[in-house]
Amino acid sequence: MSQEILLPKIDFSMTKAKFVEWLVDDGADVEEGELLYAIENEKAVEEVPAPSSGKLKQVAQPDEEYEVGKVLGYLE
Repeated sequence: MSQEILLPKIDFSMTKAKFVEWLVDDGADVEEGELLYAIENEKAVEEVPAPSSGKLKQVAQPDEEYEVGKVLGYLE
């Protein structure tokens, strides 16, 4: 079963963020806690770890803005 990778709410006032880049290639195996992608909110660029282990399926595109809770990809 796939796990959704969702855009997290990093600070209290955050409602959306710019997706900066994937730090892992599409289709790669990742381990829980491994840095997976970077987002930019109004304060800084944050690198976000994988919520679990699995094979990455990317959905989000760099330089696009997404709302908190949006699906960025999947771990299968």
